[in-house]
Amino acid sequence: MAILRQHEVLKMQTEEKLKKIKEFKLELAKERSSVAIGGTVKNPGRLKEIRRTVARIKTSLNNE
Repeated sequence: MAILRQHEVLKMQTEEKLKKIKEFKLELAKERSSVAIGGTVKNPGRLKEIRRTVARIKTSLNNE
């Protein structure tokens, strides 16, 4: 169920990682804002996976 696995993240270039972080944070913000205005989340597990994927990418960036 992981969006990006660790070995996939390790193969990416730094620019790609930064781009992916921006994309995932934007998606996360959209989901959170829809909940804040009274909507519902289609897939609550997706929020957790997005957060974990961003953490994986950031960890990989710190280790470079």
